[in-house]
Amino acid sequence: MELSARVCEHTKIYRGAIIGLGFIGGADQVSGDALGQRVANLDGTHLHAMLNHPRVELIAGSSRDSGRRERFADRTSARTYADWRKMLESEELDIVSVATYTPYHAEETIACAERGIGAIYCEKPIASSLAEAEKMVEACEQNGSLLVINHNRRFNADHRRLQEHIVGGDLGDLVSVSIEWGAGRLGNVGTHMFDAVCMLTGRCVTAVSATLDLSIRPDCRGPQFHDPGGWGVLRLAGGTPVTFNASNHARFSPRIVVTGTNGAALVTGEITIEYWDGRTASCASKLSNLSAMDRAMSEIVATLDGKSFCYPASDAVQILEAIVACHASHRRNTTWTELPLFGSDRDIVVRSG
Repeated sequence: MELSARVCEHTKIYRGAIIGLGFIGGADQVSGDALGQRVANLDGTHLHAMLNHPRVELIAGSSRDSGRRERFADRTSARTYADWRKMLESEELDIVSVATYTPYHAEETIACAERGIGAIYCEKPIASSLAEAEKMVEACEQNGSLLVINHNRRFNADHRRLQEHIVGGDLGDLVSVSIEWGAGRLGNVGTHMFDAVCMLTGRCVTAVSATLDLSIRPDCRGPQFHDPGGWGVLRLAGGTPVTFNASNHARFSPRIVVTGTNGAALVTGEITIEYWDGRTASCASKLSNLSAMDRAMSEIVATLDGKSFCYPASDAVQILEAIVACHASHRRNTTWTELPLFGSDRDIVVRSG
C-alpha cells in the first residue's frame, strides 16, 4: 500500500496556469517585437517550461490583452481569461506562473497563496518595494506555497558548476568581482546580475555606494515605468567589492568577472576559468542544452512531490533591497548605504516594468 501510494504520488499531473501572456509568459513574439527582443534568444519561457514538462498540464492563461489571449489559444489547448481573478476562481490549479509587470506581482502572488496554490513561479524583480516583497514571502509561508523567483541563472547548469568551483575555493580567496551590462535598468536587468553574483559567490550584499544614470531613456512599457541604470560598488559579506557598470545607453553584452588569489572566472555567453599557473577550464555542462526555466519547472515539480527547494524567495528580497539601496545611496551623493535598510530608505519604490 505504501509503495503504491508513493508511485501514484510521483506520477501525479500538476495543473498549471499563467498570469500574463506576453513575451516571457506566453512566448509572444508580438510582445517581444515591442521590446526589440526575440523569444528564441530567451533562456526559456513560462509557456514552454510548462508545455515541456511531462507532468505539468497547462490548462489556462490570463491576459488583459485580447491579442495575446488569441495567440496563446492558437498555440495551446488552454482556456483563456481576461481577468486573472476569474481564472483563479474557476480553475483548480497546482502551479501558477506570474509573468505580469512588477507592480502587479504582490497582489497576484498573495492571491494565489491564499487560494492554496502549491507553487508560484514569479518573474523578477520580486516586487516594486520591500514591503510588497516581504508580504509575498509571508503569504506563501503562511499558506504553504512555494514561491520561486525567475532569476534564471540560479537554474542554469553552467552557473551551478561555476558556483561549485568558487564556493569550494577553486579560485582561492575572493579578491573582487566586476559586472557590466547594457541598457541600464537596475530593476529589470540588474536584478539578474546582482543575484548571479550572490549565487556564484555564496555571499550577500552588505553595503552599496551608487550613482544612478538619470539620462532620458523612455521605457516601451509606458511612462509610469522609470528604471535607470548606474554605476557603483557593492560590498559582499566578508568585504569583497563588486564594481558594476550599467549605463542607460550602453549596448554591450552582460559580463561577470570573479577574481581570486588562484585565478579568475569570466562569465559571458560561455564560462571560462583562467588560473594564474597557466591552466584554463570550462564550466560547460552536459545539461546545458536544457533551458534554465525548464530546469526550474522540474525542480518545482520535484518540490511538490516532497523534495526540498534550493533557492529561498527571501534571497530575492535581499536582491531587491540591494537595488533599493542603490537609489538610496544616489540620493545621498553616493554615500555608503548599509543593509539591511531602515527608515525612509525602505519606502523607495523601484519603478521597473
